[in-house]
Amino acid sequence: MASKLRARDIMSGGARCVGAHESLRDAAKMMRDLDVGCLPICGDNNRLMGMVTDRDIVVTCCAEGVDPATVQSGSMGGELHWIDADADASEVLRTMEEHHIKRLPVIDVKGGHQLVGMITEANLAKNLSDAEIAEFANRVYATAG
Repeated sequence: MASKLRARDIMSGGARCVGAHESLRDAAKMMRDLDVGCLPICGDNNRLMGMVTDRDIVVTCCAEGVDPATVQSGSMGGELHWIDADADASEVLRTMEEHHIKRLPVIDVKGGHQLVGMITEANLAKNLSDAEIAEFANRVYATAG
């Protein structure tokens, strides 16, 4: 049951960051190489400062005719949501549901406030009950239309 799990139990570890000064083209290549659709953006201090998705690159850059090689990844930072590695699973779900997000960075607050992993829908599917997954899907996806 989710109440016994912590964010660190649910997450995929080893999340890689794209540097804030790296281009969106670099971010796109990294996404391709890692087979992911989203990357955390880290600043010079190696701290999380944002997230960039493949959709962000396409919609806000390519579709506007802007060369992704000329845009720094750090410019994509918007509202950022994250979860402490020690937070319980119900807080993970509440955060993702409240903000309608499908990817959540996990930060080890006690361990120097470092990025330690990511929680995605796939992680939820592997770790939560069918009822919890159904409730999550209902709250995140049912608001459309």
